Amino acid sequence: MIQFKHVSKRFPDGYIGLNNVDLIIDAGEMVFITGHSGAGKSTLLKLIAAMERPTSGSIAINGQNIAQLKPGALPFLRRKIGFVFQDHKLLFDRNVFDNVLLPLHISGFDQKVVASRIRAALDKVGLLKKEKAMPITLSGGERQRLCIARAVVHRPAILIADEPTGNLDMAYARDIMAMFHSFHKVGVTVLIATHDAALLEDRQHRILSLQHGKLVA
Repeated sequence: MIQFKHVSKRFPDGYIGLNNVDLIIDAGEMVFITGHSGAGKSTLLKLIAAMERPTSGSIAINGQNIAQLKPGALPFLRRKIGFVFQDHKLLFDRNVFDNVLLPLHISGFDQKVVASRIRAALDKVGLLKKEKAMPITLSGGERQRLCIARAVVHRPAILIADEPTGNLDMAYARDIMAMFHSFHKVGVTVLIATHDAALLEDRQHRILSLQHGKLVA
C-alpha cells in the first residue's frame, strides 16, 4: 500500500509541485494520474520512487515512511519499483541487452541469473530477437518497449510510468497500455501519469486528477 499524508513539495525556485496531498493506493491496484502540464503528476511519481523528497508530510510504502530513509537504504527501496521515464533515458552507446542489464548491475544481482532475467523481460515486450540491436535503430514504440523491459527486469512490486505513450500514435499507445494491464493482472501495482484522455476510455480503474499541485478528484 502507498499512502500520502499531507504531502507537499516545494522546489528551491519556489515552485510548488504538490500541495497538501492525501491519498491511498492499494497493493495490486492500477491507477491513472491525470492533469494539465505542470499539475504535479511527475512530482507525485518521483516522490513515490524517492527520486524527490517531500518538503512536508509523510509517504509510506507498506507502512515504511520512505521520506525518512537514509541514502544507503534507497537502493533496496528501488528494487521494489520500476520506472518508465517520459524521455526514455536509454543509453544509445549500448545495445538492447545492455540497456536492460543496467538496473540489475546497479542492484548487484547474481550474474548467474542476469542473462535469463534480461531475456525473459525482452520476451515479455516482444524484443527478444533484437537484443543485439542499438536503440538508434528502434522505432519509437520499440524504444518504449525497451524502457518497459528495463523497468520490469528486476520484477518490481510497483511499476510507475510517466506519460508512457506521449510520443506514440494511437496503435502503439494501445499496445503499450495492454502491456501495463498484463502486469497489473499478475498483481503488480501500476501507476500511470497521462494527459491523454483517449487512453482512459472504458477503463475500470481509479483516476486521480491533479490541478496546480492539488488532488482535486
